[in-house]
Amino acid sequence: MKQKLAVFLLIVLAAIAVWQWINSQKETVGLEIGNKAPNFEVTTLDGEKKSLSYFYGKKVLLNFWATWCPPCKKEMPIMQKIYEKHQDEVTIVAVNFTASEKSAKDVENFVQQAGFTFPILLDPKNKMNSGYKILTYPTSFFLDENGVIQDKVVGELNEKTIKEKLNLK
Repeated sequence: MKQKLAVFLLIVLAAIAVWQWINSQKETVGLEIGNKAPNFEVTTLDGEKKSLSYFYGKKVLLNFWATWCPPCKKEMPIMQKIYEKHQDEVTIVAVNFTASEKSAKDVENFVQQAGFTFPILLDPKNKMNSGYKILTYPTSFFLDENGVIQDKVVGELNEKTIKEKLNLK
């Protein structure tokens, strides 16, 4: 009888330990490093609805920008260069603060004139920017293939920083 009770208690303790381990492995959604980035759905310049999770499977540079922001305009050609060279392993997702622009057409014209080919998403109601608590432009989040935040940079990016944060050569 004592042996059966001991085995039963051992099984119960093992089950509790497994349950606690599984619960500790769940990802926390938030804006801190190590959190899963909050998902969102906005439209592209082409009018397609895209969510952040659509881009998972590759590392993601999630960049918040505006056409009136000089540092944003300076870093975007660098992002395009990296996107062209590494798009098999990285995607760049640029969320425009469209609520601050004169019109979405201005954003489209800016992107077309510059020849940017990475995904440009529009935030006309300021849901993304406020949801990500963006106070300074540009602001960038570096996500792993599963959407977990690896780093955040407030301010202009250069090529060296982007490559380091995305672990590119």
